[in-house]
Amino acid sequence: MNASHPETNLPVGYPPQYPPTAFQGPPGYSGYPGPQVSYPPPPAGHSGPGPAGFPVPNQPVYNQPVYNQPVGAAGVPWMPAPQPPLNCPPGLEYLSQIDQILIHQQIELLEVLTGFETNNKYEIKNSFGQRVYFAAEDTDCCTRNCCGPSRPFTLRIIDNMGQEVITLERPLRCSSCCCPCCLQEIEIQAPPGVPIGYVIQTWHPCLPKFTIQNEKREDVLKISGPCVVCSCCGDVDFEIKSLDEQCVVGKISKHWTGILREAFTDADNFGIQFPLDLDVKMKAVMIGACFLIDFMFFESTGSQEQKSGVW
Repeated sequence: MNASHPETNLPVGYPPQYPPTAFQGPPGYSGYPGPQVSYPPPPAGHSGPGPAGFPVPNQPVYNQPVYNQPVGAAGVPWMPAPQPPLNCPPGLEYLSQIDQILIHQQIELLEVLTGFETNNKYEIKNSFGQRVYFAAEDTDCCTRNCCGPSRPFTLRIIDNMGQEVITLERPLRCSSCCCPCCLQEIEIQAPPGVPIGYVIQTWHPCLPKFTIQNEKREDVLKISGPCVVCSCCGDVDFEIKSLDEQCVVGKISKHWTGILREAFTDADNFGIQFPLDLDVKMKAVMIGACFLIDFMFFESTGSQEQKSGVW
């Protein structure tokens, strides 16, 4: 009784607080259970450990922004879809957060080698280089090669889910500046089949001019280009103005892409700038205006791009 307890450091007279190693427990005791193989799923409504509203470490967090966005065919990331504003047509919510658009036409190798006109394809990106939309022309072979840049066309614009969100319809119109009737125009639909605006050419003896209209064909903005539409070694700007043409609110620019690309292809690069708070429908109409300007003034290659620099 006077000896200290084995396997402890307690003084004499104190019972051990924990059983010694050799302790075997009561009859039938087999020791502590081993690790469990699996656990049943938590009951419905279980919020997990930790204070409410805080994510649990090493657990998946839902309803958070996704940063691993789908990547296009050329490795270009798509722009994440923002929250759609009120009364926004489906697919146009991307336009609510940008004030600049870049449009890059893809080079068609068959067209370069043979001169055979193919359907145009475009990448539409934001200022960060993220792809917002992809546009593809839908025109038959005979129309493309017989009518050339003056051809009527349907251009379909799709989002990152492959859904067609904008449709551009250009009818066949006169391409001469000497004829004030039957001028160029394009209809913008979003979603397809629902017109949201129009771009109408305004007759002028010297300057390329256009009027931007809403779905009710009410005039909203004006577009005015330079007298000589020539992209030789420099950009060509078409100014977006107020109805009285006293205030410049944006511009559509045809970017110079280099002597080789300009001479041997009709693949052009454009930039569109507009106010950030402009209605998304009018931003989509600006995209339509850019494509109409491309076909009217920059669709041909080399020296055939313009005759005397005017349409």
